[in-house]
Amino acid sequence: MTNDPSTYVRQIQAISAVPKILETVASLTGLRFVAIAHVTENSWTTCAVRDELDFGLKIGDGLDVTTTLCDEVRCKAASIVIDHVSQSEQYRDHHTPRIYGFQSYFSIPILRPDGSYFGTLCGLDPEPAALTNPATVSTLELFAQLISKQLETEQLHAVERSALLSERETAELREQFIAVLGHDLRTPLGAFQSGLDLLERKFPNPDASAIRQRMRRSVGRMSALVDDVVDFTRGRMGGGIALHLREDCDLEAKFTQVIGELQEIHAQSPIIATIEPGLCLHCDSGRLSQLLSNLIKNAIVHGLPGAPVTVAIGAKADVFSISVTNKGETLPAQIIGQLFKPFWRAPASTSAEGLGLGLYIVSEIARSHGGAMDVRSQDDTIRFTFSMPLLKAEPT
Repeated sequence: MTNDPSTYVRQIQAISAVPKILETVASLTGLRFVAIAHVTENSWTTCAVRDELDFGLKIGDGLDVTTTLCDEVRCKAASIVIDHVSQSEQYRDHHTPRIYGFQSYFSIPILRPDGSYFGTLCGLDPEPAALTNPATVSTLELFAQLISKQLETEQLHAVERSALLSERETAELREQFIAVLGHDLRTPLGAFQSGLDLLERKFPNPDASAIRQRMRRSVGRMSALVDDVVDFTRGRMGGGIALHLREDCDLEAKFTQVIGELQEIHAQSPIIATIEPGLCLHCDSGRLSQLLSNLIKNAIVHGLPGAPVTVAIGAKADVFSISVTNKGETLPAQIIGQLFKPFWRAPASTSAEGLGLGLYIVSEIARSHGGAMDVRSQDDTIRFTFSMPLLKAEPT
């Protein structure tokens, strides 16, 4: 908790109801000076004031706390209410009434919700006033509780505003992160790829072919990692993965190309594909190709080494689906429930390939298409199935 009195002044001033509360308290009691003060062991600070006596205290002004009765209220956490100082055995010889020249007085503790002491709702007047009747005291205590509740509300709003500001700053940092990945990393990767192309044209040495191919695969993996992190960051920002939807009737060729490229890289694992000819779909074919690629790579990397991966792509009953099946140890339900979480790996996984974002991005692509992912694992077979309704192109 801060010790800066100006902080407490701002907290009280932020409560729009305070002027009306002080006006009502003055009308209720007949006292011409009422105030809200923040009180500690060493300080007394005016946070709000209604002064018809020209008492002289302004917002932010302080008093020597030892000269006030509010310090006694703080110590005992109990109200002090005086109708007529001269007739009070307890206070007629007290130094505080002599210093400030009052006959009627009240000071009601304002406690925070956790029970700690904030200060007082207080008032005074040189003339006596009937303040000690139970109805008046009860009403003053209710006003003190109202101020306490309003303080709590303002503090919660301040936390929310701070959190909102922090979230905006975080969003800006994410945008900058995407920009760095999208430009500052992709640019050197592009230059590296261009350099490889140039070397292959200028120096077509067969002895270096294997090295160049390894370098190309490394560039491809780095580019894929950059793409995965960019997609992950955009998805986490709340907008999901961006789609460019259009009617595409060349899906068979595009999916065949994806499968062919993966088969070339992973020759040890046969990919057996069945693709319905003449597929025509309103979709983002690039994203669906990415989904297919991620599912096949996941099947190869985490499936039984050397076992075939089966792919089935087609449409039936107004539903389009992509299914990828591989052999592997049957997955328990708790593992299946974690598969699409970002950066997650199975505890027994020995693969260090990728960042653990592939299946998360698959789920985001599925969600962005209005589709869903389903995972079935039984009899040492694991099948991932993406399904989505057959979207129709919107009329132009």
